[in-house]
Amino acid sequence: MTGFLIQATLYLFAMVIAVPLATRAGLGSVLGYLCAGILIGPVLGLSGSEMTDLQHFSEFGVVMMLFLIGLELEPRALWAMRDKLVGLGGLQVLLTMALVTIFTLSFGQTLPVAVALGMIFSLSSTAIVLQTLNEKRLMQTAGGRSAFAVLLTQDIAVIPMLALLPLLALPGARAVAKAEAAGDHPVSRFIDSMPGWGVTLMTLAAVAFIIIAGHYLVRPVFRFVHGARLREINTAMALLIVVGIASLMSLVGLSPALGTFLAGVVLADSEFRHELESDIEPFKGLLMGLFFITVGAGINFAVITAQPFQIIGLVAALVAVKAGVLYVLARIFRLKGADRGLFTLGLAQAGEFGFVLVSFAVSQRILPTPVAEKVLVLIALSMLITPLLFILNEQLARRLRREDDGPDADEIDEQQPIIIAGVGRFGQVVNRMVTMSGFRTTVLDADLKTIQLMRTFGFKAYFGDPTRPDLLAAAGLAKAQVLVVCLDDKASANRLVAYARSVRPDLHIIARARDRIHVFELYKAGANDIVRELFDSSLRAARYVLENVGLNEFEASELEKIFFKIDRAAVRDLAQAWKPGVPIEQNPEYIQRTRELNAELEAAMLKSFSRREEKGEEPEATPATPLDSKG
Repeated sequence: MTGFLIQATLYLFAMVIAVPLATRAGLGSVLGYLCAGILIGPVLGLSGSEMTDLQHFSEFGVVMMLFLIGLELEPRALWAMRDKLVGLGGLQVLLTMALVTIFTLSFGQTLPVAVALGMIFSLSSTAIVLQTLNEKRLMQTAGGRSAFAVLLTQDIAVIPMLALLPLLALPGARAVAKAEAAGDHPVSRFIDSMPGWGVTLMTLAAVAFIIIAGHYLVRPVFRFVHGARLREINTAMALLIVVGIASLMSLVGLSPALGTFLAGVVLADSEFRHELESDIEPFKGLLMGLFFITVGAGINFAVITAQPFQIIGLVAALVAVKAGVLYVLARIFRLKGADRGLFTLGLAQAGEFGFVLVSFAVSQRILPTPVAEKVLVLIALSMLITPLLFILNEQLARRLRREDDGPDADEIDEQQPIIIAGVGRFGQVVNRMVTMSGFRTTVLDADLKTIQLMRTFGFKAYFGDPTRPDLLAAAGLAKAQVLVVCLDDKASANRLVAYARSVRPDLHIIARARDRIHVFELYKAGANDIVRELFDSSLRAARYVLENVGLNEFEASELEKIFFKIDRAAVRDLAQAWKPGVPIEQNPEYIQRTRELNAELEAAMLKSFSRREEKGEEPEATPATPLDSKG
């Protein structure tokens, strides 16, 4: 116990020192964890035999991370990604495998070894890339979503890779490996003894169980546990879901990370989604940090010092091959500017699942031990330089932004019945009330900082000019039920309303107006409902005034309703007298109609007091003065 506590103290101390320093230096937390591991292991030699066990334990952080990612994705969103999963992700895996296999064969390796290395190096680091994308708030960009699609495809591809690797081994070596693995667990031995069709049925049954349990079993169990009103029991339930699913998937020979991701997707629309996230997040963060530390501590510098130039050259070749494939795919799938760079450089490393495949390939007698040691070093070093690749991408992105007029608009991957154009102070309140009432929105804004701020607080939004016809088409203007125009710029708002009305005569358009003149312009452009941005708040302030000069709350509220109703009707009437391009003070018809409407409004307000007097109730304050001629 003492030794364990000392090791735990050491790793925690390294975390709290190295990670803040790396973050403040702009290097990101991942590089801080990796450097802490290098300091503990190769530099100071403080890591012992527990490193392998810790690495296996910390890999559970990847499992938790994919569960949390699944909670953020509804099945409909996953189905919408099918083109990228099959096309972009599938091509990346196959092309990288082919190039690495050919490259390895040219160095004199056998075909089984070359194919195994192609599988291993075709994978990228899900842990590092997703952690970095979330930290830098890049997940919702077109490049970030494309990178996520590729990573998800790679995680799925691990399953057939694990199934195909034993076929690469010689028959004698395969028999020895199977005999050594037979003593792992009784259930595993039972599954291994089954015929091929039985293993397939068992696998399909496990996946079906996860989906059915997620839909029909987890919710009632969670409600029962939640009734205890104990936070630690809720946390235990969340851990039970993740650990239980990971164990089940491991027993049937599937990826635990893939199983928990599937469970997260199933539970994405559950009412307990946010509670699950809050319970799992701290464990995920610590385990991910521990995983990165073990990667750094596990780097065998003896292999590097023995052949430094060869190792550096192989790492550079690996990054170049993967980046080349990714760049070509980025162009084919029309990623542009900073998104193309993020996609290309962000996925150019090997991944943590490579460690799993190397271990499995060695156990199957496919990779010789010296080759496996070198491969492990290449994987670790490529992961180590990943934060530097992200920094390089940031520098390139800044240069592109200086050269271009601005960053490219985001790729919109979903269409909702409500489109909100503009999320400043006005649009944010509209979006919050609508989404918190259970409705889905597609939010567009041309201010990148506003979009990033919304993403920080968990609201999904897309960067781009809402007046662009192509962006509106991608947002689903052809099928939308409501368009809410909340743009600050009057000309842009008018242009957007006019375009939307011309494309969709049946669309209901709600628009924000800065003043009465803007109301008239939006009315002419085709808006259905027009809201003056300060009108409602001004009415509420006036009601407060009435309440504090003698009227009670009911009386003030009634006067507010009367004023609102008549003034709104008056604005519609004045819209007929308004002439575009003619100042209102030079429009006699407008001025005359304004005076008439003001007189009608004053009479209606005074009539309310007259009714009180007829009932013997003396007003406690004089009525407000009539509106001036400007309205």
